[in-house]
Amino acid sequence: MAITMILFLAISFILQGAFGELVCEELPIGMCSFAISSGGNRCSLETYTSRRDGSTKLQCKTSQILVDEIKEHIESDECINACGLERYSIGISSDTLLDSAFALKICSNDCSKNCPNIADLYHNLAQAEGVNLPELCKALLNSPRRALSKVISSSGAAAASSGSESAPAAGATFGPAGSPVGAPAPM
Repeated sequence: MAITMILFLAISFILQGAFGELVCEELPIGMCSFAISSGGNRCSLETYTSRRDGSTKLQCKTSQILVDEIKEHIESDECINACGLERYSIGISSDTLLDSAFALKICSNDCSKNCPNIADLYHNLAQAEGVNLPELCKALLNSPRRALSKVISSSGAAAASSGSESAPAAGATFGPAGSPVGAPAPM
């Protein structure tokens, strides 16, 4: 853990010092998810198919999602762990909020009070689905199943997504080498 943090800080300082700003496309894939560029855009880990060998690879891209108050930020390992997240999360999606165990992690004081970047992200994702995250958190403490069924029925989040079956879904988890290690987040 200490070595990871040292590497994280070293890479952060090198990138910011060498380029003067944090650019998503220049981040290592292991630092991409939950990062924010100098311009205030969220970075997003995305998949692409290699033209050379047809394999699925990962790349860090600048999303269109703007953050108001945080810039040049790479999320800490402490916040990734406290909020129940993965460094290799693909895309940006509210689907993970439908998992009560995950939502409870986001609602925990360790996450919501100590990790403003992640709290802001999931607050905005919930809001985009017509859900008030603080109210969801209160409801989850009282009755997780009922709270999530209300979210699903009010937001239409249970609708099946369409798309290519060969492409990993948003929320899929990949290992350090870019190979899939888990299934997409539960819907």
